[in-house]
Amino acid sequence: MDEICNIAAALPRLAAEDPDRVAMRYPGRDGRYANALSYGELDQRSNAIAAGLATHGIARGSRTVVMVRPTPEFFLLMFALFKAGAVPVLVDPGINKRALRQCLDESEPQAFIGIPLAMFARALLGWAKAARTRITTGSRALLADATLAQVEAAGAKAGPQLVATEPDEMAAILFTSGSTGVPKGVVYRHRHFMAQARMLGESFGIRPGGVDLPTFPPFALFDPALGLTSIIPDMDPTRPAQASPVKLHAAIERFGVDQLFGSPALMRVLAEYGKPLPGLRRVTSAGAPVPSQVVARMRELLPEDASFWTPYGATECLPVSIIEGRELVALRERTAQGAGTCVGRPVPPNEVRIIRVSDEAIPEWSDDLVVGGGLVGEITVAGPTTTDAYFNRDEQTRLAKICEPLPGGGERIVHRMGDLGYFDGEGRLWFCGRKSERVVTADAGTLCTEQVEPVFNAHPEVARTALVGVGEPGRQQPVLCVEAGPGVSRDQYPRIVAELRHLGEGHVHTAKVETFLFHPGFPVDIRHNAKIGRPQLARWARAQLARDPAGHGAAGEEGR
Repeated sequence: MDEICNIAAALPRLAAEDPDRVAMRYPGRDGRYANALSYGELDQRSNAIAAGLATHGIARGSRTVVMVRPTPEFFLLMFALFKAGAVPVLVDPGINKRALRQCLDESEPQAFIGIPLAMFARALLGWAKAARTRITTGSRALLADATLAQVEAAGAKAGPQLVATEPDEMAAILFTSGSTGVPKGVVYRHRHFMAQARMLGESFGIRPGGVDLPTFPPFALFDPALGLTSIIPDMDPTRPAQASPVKLHAAIERFGVDQLFGSPALMRVLAEYGKPLPGLRRVTSAGAPVPSQVVARMRELLPEDASFWTPYGATECLPVSIIEGRELVALRERTAQGAGTCVGRPVPPNEVRIIRVSDEAIPEWSDDLVVGGGLVGEITVAGPTTTDAYFNRDEQTRLAKICEPLPGGGERIVHRMGDLGYFDGEGRLWFCGRKSERVVTADAGTLCTEQVEPVFNAHPEVARTALVGVGEPGRQQPVLCVEAGPGVSRDQYPRIVAELRHLGEGHVHTAKVETFLFHPGFPVDIRHNAKIGRPQLARWARAQLARDPAGHGAAGEEGR
């Protein structure tokens, strides 16, 4: 009998093989790891919750908002929903409250499951009004129909629960981080999750029996499917840049963690802490380009035979390509010279192609769209994890998806990544920046953020920079926003601007950047704390230049 196409299908098998094996360890409120869930308990309790949810009408196809912190309840709920064939809806809770309400309303949920604070916010702010069933993780059913404990108790005697979901059935709605606008709900089908687990396992050589520290909670859902033990970190997953390296190291050492997943911001925390990580054998970082100096430092802290992987992808399709840290470090001089960031080679069986840059919809694929010869264009991908739609966002779906007829009949979806890039002569993919953030000038052509910023980031007194355009596309003024390094005083700005201008003059594509504005602290995305909020910076820069058209280097230091 073929295995059911459901990411939760591996759980009963693993529970039957070794019920006492630890599936998950998690910190209590005091930060101590006093409790654990075995594979047997995870399977049994998620069965009970799935059965209990059915008594409240949450069953196959029920769209269910889940606003629960990365505690055991989150993972129990997620596996219960997958087993039931329900459709969990996940949105980053830290996004703009207006955008959050829009996302929840767009998902048209039938149910809402949340911590007490989320239940209160839902009632006060009118979130997800369409949801008729409300479950709280709290000890009392305030503003809810029942508590999660009551739901679990109601289904305790029900036995195994696993709906035979179809590959094309909707499995979840996962909202993007919203770094370039209001987050979009990506429709995941069960085949997408299964392909994702398979491709991640094969690409990184993951074998059952490992111990993982997943600092981005949704990725912990893959651990049972891959036969891993998860150590849930003692940190706020929405603020990886503020994670405690002491606590991370303590968990790694205590539980023999041999693999770690985290955002570039979290990698920077570990790199700057500077303590060796002798037990780790595999580190994976995604969400934004990882600075080469961070990769180099992490490589120094890891054992010689360990791997540091940086997969490229997006919520809509992951993984697209991968590159190991040694190769990335070897190519950092090309990045510093403005080549972009190398994101490696496509993960089989993905087909990655570069097409000409356009902001218009492309209904049907044509090979005439493809550009070659190392030219920069928009990155597209077709493969097993390529999602096909945004939920209730027809216009965004139209702009991001291309229908490609197949030679033997049928069709497939090609996803437009919204990123600019190119292939080099060795078949490596280079990322040049977001298409929506390119700066189109009248006399310097098109400037891509990831080809411009690294040139200026080389300055020792600059923490990071962000290229933005002010004005209408085609006549935009390129402006470099600068975040100064620690200890740099305002009176040093004019000197630094002169030195930055000199750096820019060393390259044709950066010589036209003549306006520099210092900013006290760049806005970043809530999910990974790594993607710079360039749209916000562009609005800020426009306001600064309206007050100071000359764009003096010290402008705007006080404002965000």
